[in-house]
Amino acid sequence: MKAWITAIGICFCLGPLNAQDISRTFQDTRIINSHSVETVAKYRLDLRIGHRFGDLAGQLGGWKTFYGLEDASDILIGFEYGITDKATIGFGRTKGSGPLRQLLHGSAKYRILVQNDVTPVSVTALGMASFTTMSRSNDEKAMNYFPTYKHRLSYHGEVMIARRFSDKFSVQANAGWTHRNIVAFGDQNDIWSVGLASRLKVTRSLALLIDATYPISNLRKAENGYYLPLGVGIEVETGGHVFQINLTNATGIAETDYIPYTRSSWRKGEFRLGFTISRLFKII
Repeated sequence: MKAWITAIGICFCLGPLNAQDISRTFQDTRIINSHSVETVAKYRLDLRIGHRFGDLAGQLGGWKTFYGLEDASDILIGFEYGITDKATIGFGRTKGSGPLRQLLHGSAKYRILVQNDVTPVSVTALGMASFTTMSRSNDEKAMNYFPTYKHRLSYHGEVMIARRFSDKFSVQANAGWTHRNIVAFGDQNDIWSVGLASRLKVTRSLALLIDATYPISNLRKAENGYYLPLGVGIEVETGGHVFQINLTNATGIAETDYIPYTRSSWRKGEFRLGFTISRLFKII
C-alpha cells in the first residue's frame, strides 16, 4: 500500500508541462478496466462495445478453447451522452462475470477540473449503479434469492485525478468505493479501492495503456483466491473511432463486477484477450 502511495506522489510531482492548455489527457473515456478523467463532448453520443474472451492459458485456456477465443467472460453494449463538455450520462448492459449476471448499468460523470497553466491536474467524479435482471431463486442461500428489488443493486463512486506530462505521456490515480446490497456469507458489502493508470503515445494514432486497481480489503487477497485487476493494452485512434486491444486478468467489465470479483491470476495464465470499440456520433 505504501508503494502505491509513493508511486502516485512521484508521478504527480515530477515532470515538466510543455503545453499551456490541455484539451485531452486520455484519448478515450476508458483506459482498460478503469474510467479515465475524460468525458464525452457536448451533444455527442458514444456507442461502446466491449468484449472479454476466456482464459488465454491456464487450466481453462489453451488449445481446447482456442486460447479463450471460444469463450466470453463478459460483453458490454452501451451508450454515453455528453450533456455538456463536462457532464456525461451513460447506460449499458453487460453479461456479467461474477455471481450476479445480466447487469444493467447507469452512470453519471462530471469533470471538476481541467488541467491548464494554473491547474496542474484534471479531476473527474464518477457515480454508477448496477442492477441485475437475473431470475429470482427460491433458495434462500443463493446469491440471486433477492428478498427485495433493492438487493439487486450495486453502486460505485470514484474520483479520478490525472496529469498529462507531455504530448505523449499521461498518468491517472483513482480512489473508489463499491457497495453491494447482497453479498455471500462472510463477505463485505463495502469495498474501498485505489488505482493507477498510464498512457504512452507511440505514434500519431497508436498508444500503449496500463491500469491496475487495488481493492483495500483483508478478504481480497491471493490466499483467498482474489487478485488485483491488472490490464495492458494497445489503443488505436482513427478519426471518430477509438479501438483498443487488451490483455487483463479481470473477467468483468464494469467496476461493480471486476473490483469485487476478480479471481483470475496472471501467474496461472488466467488472463484474457479483450477489445473495446468506441464510436462517436454528433446528435445536434
